[in-house]
Amino acid sequence: MVLPNDKNTALAARYIRALVISTTLVSIGISSAAAKSSDSTLHFAKGAVTSVVTDKLAPHTDEQWYRFDAASQQYAVINIAPLAGTPETANVGVLHMPDGTQDGTKGGIIYQGCLPQTGKYRLRIARNLMATHGKTAGYKVEVMILPKVASQSLCKPA
Repeated sequence: MVLPNDKNTALAARYIRALVISTTLVSIGISSAAAKSSDSTLHFAKGAVTSVVTDKLAPHTDEQWYRFDAASQQYAVINIAPLAGTPETANVGVLHMPDGTQDGTKGGIIYQGCLPQTGKYRLRIARNLMATHGKTAGYKVEVMILPKVASQSLCKPA
């Protein structure tokens, strides 16, 4: 019978840790990809610079995701407003950039500025979990994205 020495045991433990970590990372990647397939697409009418969505989060539903494509150096404004007639308001907005960075805040204008990259953007609309009773939460989101030509003067480097 061969008894493992400390060096082999330590090496085996490192391989097992690496396997567990890589399995976890793969499962996180798969769940992120699945979440993106359920995003609602923001539609802009031909020639329009704004898209408006009025919707509600069902009771005990915390968030809704939207997606849109945009180019680097396009000027954008994203505004969240309450929806009349609903007991609660989904007033948290977070814009997820193509590279994974985020920007956002609670209520009102949640993003205003020049978009940093070209690609797929994701917009998360959520209820404020510190001020909710889990009832229906309404919201109206207006996304304005100017064409590159109209954005030039607003997005030129300092």
